[in-house]
Amino acid sequence: MSTAARVHLSKTFPSAYEKLAALSTEVGQIARDNGIEPLLSELVQMRASQINACAYCLRVHTKKALSLGETPERMTVLSAWREAGLYSERERAALALCEAMTLVSDGHVSDEVYAAAREVFSETEFAALSWVIVSINAFNRIAVTSRYLVDPVPAE
Repeated sequence: MSTAARVHLSKTFPSAYEKLAALSTEVGQIARDNGIEPLLSELVQMRASQINACAYCLRVHTKKALSLGETPERMTVLSAWREAGLYSERERAALALCEAMTLVSDGHVSDEVYAAAREVFSETEFAALSWVIVSINAFNRIAVTSRYLVDPVPAE
């Protein structure tokens, strides 16, 4: 089936998509207001988008991460973050939580992942980060189902 034949969820019910976008904006503000670093937020959104194979959201959050100073090296090895040794304890806990929440059908959020996250995140930080993960997973599902296009970047 071609991408053109897909129902474009955000165009079919724009009011629902606008509400999700507003939720995402609010979640981003909550995250910033409660100690979640913008770059950390982008990393977990990139990781969820990798897991969900959402090229559209990967492009969006890669660009944002680069604009915040993220290095190409850390973005390149993000899918192998456990082995990379390039991420802080806080980032590792966030990435583990992101994977557990994104792959919830693989066994839910284990007590070990939860405890590791709570060791480095306060209650409000944990809740804010969790909302970031919930939000990106919703966007991933919309973009993947509708097959949002990622147009090639013209050569410079």
